[in-house]
Amino acid sequence: MINTLIVDDSSLARDILRDFLEEDKNFKIIGEAADGEEGVAKILSLNPDLVTLDLEMPKMNGLEVIEAVMKKISVPIVVISSHDTAKTAYEATLKGALEFYSKDLFTSNLAPEKRREIHETLKRISGIKSRVSISAAEPFFAKPFEKPEKRIIHAAVIASSTGGPKALSRFFSLLPADLHVPIIIVQHNSSGFDESFAQWLGTFTALKVKLAEDGETPVPNTVYIARTGKHLELRGRDNQSVVMRYNDNEPENNQKPSADVLFRSAAESLKQSVLSVVLTGMGSDGAEGTRKVREMGGITLAQDEKSSLIYGMPKAAAETGCVDMVLPLEDIPIEMVRLIR
Repeated sequence: MINTLIVDDSSLARDILRDFLEEDKNFKIIGEAADGEEGVAKILSLNPDLVTLDLEMPKMNGLEVIEAVMKKISVPIVVISSHDTAKTAYEATLKGALEFYSKDLFTSNLAPEKRREIHETLKRISGIKSRVSISAAEPFFAKPFEKPEKRIIHAAVIASSTGGPKALSRFFSLLPADLHVPIIIVQHNSSGFDESFAQWLGTFTALKVKLAEDGETPVPNTVYIARTGKHLELRGRDNQSVVMRYNDNEPENNQKPSADVLFRSAAESLKQSVLSVVLTGMGSDGAEGTRKVREMGGITLAQDEKSSLIYGMPKAAAETGCVDMVLPLEDIPIEMVRLIR
């Protein structure tokens, strides 16, 4: 059983979350808290397997709760809040929250497959012990002493999921403003806070950050984020004609957008002039895309286990045997600059 604590000052919200979680017999609600102070006390006394946490609460807000708790114990925390606190929700990931959802999702109209997806994600998160700091490790080369060589790169594509916002904020803080290539990201985002995510991520970098638009031509020194709910592709025959396109095909790896779709299309369009990066996340999305990038002659990088919050996606990519370098998070921007310049 997954012993779960619900922390929210709204009794209605607590009832809705209780009903939602108890639809799956694996969840057991062991307590509720109606304000931040009570939330901290119950987390520390009950030591739950999972905490759902609102952000706007009396006495202590959600960010203060996370800070207070993480100083004493490591517990999986999922933020469930409203759209008007979206930027704060991303700040919560820097402090230790593992995932967040919009309260708007939890209605009677929520599709059965979406319900199952959230239940499964929460089950997997419940087994995670938060890593607040990112530590370095020695780089791993897919083939000893064969670092990929500098070349003309027309685009970089990045995949990330659980732990991604925190990793991406650090990643982009280390990149220069004149990288000379566009960067396109698939970050699995169940919250629907797409616009807020782009705005939030933009505060960590001098690069321009925006949501990708259908039919848009990616330009250098700009970061494009795939919107939630559709697959994003790069389509064209050469760098001058490449455009971003959305499609409404079925999910891949239970994800939509899927990094495999983006990576595959980028490899087909740009051949050896694409660089791919797989960062922290659950599952295997990005692995087959990495294989395709390598097959078409592109450069492939992945985050190492020690610096990953969840070593699922980068591990799956590395296990294909098609990753050129497995690196600590903080070394990936350095290597990208070396390869692109």
